[in-house]
Amino acid sequence: MILYVASNNAHKLEEIRSAMPRFDIRSPQDAGIEFDFPENEDSFIGNSTGKALALWKLLGIPVLADDSGLCVDALGGRPGVLSARYGSADGTMTLSSEDRNALLLKEMEGRTDRACRFVCAMSLVLSGNRIFVVQETCEGVLLEAPRGAGGFGYDPVVYLPGLGRSIAELSSDEKNRVSHRGRAILRMTALADTLVQLD
Repeated sequence: MILYVASNNAHKLEEIRSAMPRFDIRSPQDAGIEFDFPENEDSFIGNSTGKALALWKLLGIPVLADDSGLCVDALGGRPGVLSARYGSADGTMTLSSEDRNALLLKEMEGRTDRACRFVCAMSLVLSGNRIFVVQETCEGVLLEAPRGAGGFGYDPVVYLPGLGRSIAELSSDEKNRVSHRGRAILRMTALADTLVQLD
């Protein structure tokens, strides 16, 4: 089954490809489309579904999209849906991952409540009236300094107590098993397999 992903993020596409080997995962660029969606909803599900529907309207074939981010309890859930644009005054000029992490850690200096979670909402659009959504989390603790060279984004600053490592210290296989996106993909794969059989 060909499945287009409404994303231009190479890291995200690679994670989805490795976790969904039975599907032919393609990007908008593979269809010759320059795809850009304004993620201006106030929820991960809203952004995820909006992206999937927007690309489906252009292609007319099944589309997968996700929206994900880091939510920190002590910051009232920030960065949340603004995770990729955290630290940008107007939301247009994004900081590097390193600068975003440094800004987040500085904002959290001296705080003892460091509970946080990654959230991933994933939407599958088969038609304008057939939309399926899953949302998963990966619970963690915000570190005081980055650890590890793997992963991307906020991975180096999120520690998983159950594994005793940051997400950036996990192998790709380990990350796919425990991460918010890995868990969402697992559920979405099972759902997509069932839907293909029903069709």
